Amino acid sequence: MVISKRVVPTLLTDQVYAMIHEAILNGDLPAGARLRVRDLAEQVGTSVMPVREAIRRLEEAGLAEREPHKGAVVKSLTLEELIHVYDVRRLLETEAARLGSRRVTAQDCDKMQAEYELMRAAIDERRVIALLDHDEALLTILYEAAGNPVLVQTIRTLWQHCRAYKIVGAQGSLDTAGDDSLWRYQQDLITAARGNDADAAASINAASLLDASDRIRARLAAQAEG
Repeated sequence: MVISKRVVPTLLTDQVYAMIHEAILNGDLPAGARLRVRDLAEQVGTSVMPVREAIRRLEEAGLAEREPHKGAVVKSLTLEELIHVYDVRRLLETEAARLGSRRVTAQDCDKMQAEYELMRAAIDERRVIALLDHDEALLTILYEAAGNPVLVQTIRTLWQHCRAYKIVGAQGSLDTAGDDSLWRYQQDLITAARGNDADAAASINAASLLDASDRIRARLAAQAEG
């Protein structure tokens, strides 16, 4: 694990939280990793108190949990949570795509296309975190066009909550020859957005999320058997 050491002597809890949070989202702290207070305090260069408070906040955010004989760990991946999270994502993001595609502009679509090209480059270079970041940036442009900041913020919170699942799914697709699921839906979504086709955009998003949850479920099942 690597956590950036851009710290100051009077490091506040929110800074510690942000750094550990970033390490979880980047996959540097994978699911199941122990969050040892003293080790983390040493790495970020602060006392143990801000780290303890940061871990408490991570637990409240659903990114960490307590396990017997281990203490705090990065929240593990479960099939039950996968189903619940992706069911909620499908409800919200299908509607966000529908609403956004009605109001998205040509300039917005050009920005989506630019993120798509960066995402394709990340896929070619097998940079999982970068491809997820550009994918989320692409979708954010469309969702923000809906004009409902609460909807967008709720979706972004869900993305953070399920980032570990998204990493598993993306890595599985990269490891599967001929799998175009990481870019095919986004390509179709941009086409639907340019035509302001709300029904098509909603359908594409629903299909994309169903496909993603199926792929992640299969990957988790394979890991459990291994």
